[in-house]
Amino acid sequence: MEELRFLITEEWEDERIDKCINSLIDSLSRSYIQKLIKDGQVLVNGNAVKANYRMKTDDEIVFQIPESIEPDIEPENIPLSILYEDEDILIVNKPKGMVVHPAAGHYSGTLVNAVMYHCKGQLSGINGIMRPGIVHRIDRDTTGSLIVCKNDFAHNCIAEQLKEHSITRRYRAICCGVLKEEEMVIHKPIGRHPVDRKKMAVNEKNGKDAITHIKVLKRFEKYTYIECELETGRTHQIRVHLASIGHSLLGDEVYGTGKSSFKLEGQTLHAMTLGVIHPRTKDYLEVNAPLPEYFEHLLEILK
Repeated sequence: MEELRFLITEEWEDERIDKCINSLIDSLSRSYIQKLIKDGQVLVNGNAVKANYRMKTDDEIVFQIPESIEPDIEPENIPLSILYEDEDILIVNKPKGMVVHPAAGHYSGTLVNAVMYHCKGQLSGINGIMRPGIVHRIDRDTTGSLIVCKNDFAHNCIAEQLKEHSITRRYRAICCGVLKEEEMVIHKPIGRHPVDRKKMAVNEKNGKDAITHIKVLKRFEKYTYIECELETGRTHQIRVHLASIGHSLLGDEVYGTGKSSFKLEGQTLHAMTLGVIHPRTKDYLEVNAPLPEYFEHLLEILK
């Protein structure tokens, strides 16, 4: 069994213990955590508690996770839109609605299943059986370019570029409202939402530095077509930053209202340009993922 320990800080004050653990370890479902608590396997300051226990600053959580067998992630013959490929890396144009990697209860139909079939097992293993080849991710309803690493050498090289924020990542998006500035920089730290732990938010106290560069491409009556370039790469960065200035992404059901007169599936966000230093040749490589059909159609309607 694996024993885990957590010392509770102020940000978790008065949070239910099951919700707290679920946020700290997102690979465990809340129902599974509640079962561990019910079985007396979760201790707070040495004592068993109930699932509705409210955390206090400096509480120590100690619990053990029973050993489990990793699920078999099967290769699946799912068509891929390939933007670039060689012996080290694969860059794909991810469609809307596709999850990048498997998670509990959702082990098929993901990008990982597709690239396992395409690459025939030749993927980096650094992130384990659930995320072979995956060094970064984009949201399920975000489309566009995503790099997959075929070996650990490439994975380490791309991961270092991500860490240094040296990868070029330019997105196309449509936001609600009309932006007045031609260009702007949103520089606000992003961290966990203080109430809804599954969301991110601008968090001055506990957030990490986040910078997004915005350029207006075209203005419409109620919306603005923009280019967003990431200087950093925090979770949901573009979505959170735009919502923070009152211009949430069109169709965003989490950080906006999600309501519009258009039939949309989630946010209008597309990872168009991806540029990296190639792990082996050390040359700069840049690819562009064409706008998806729904996005092009939406722009025509707005015109």
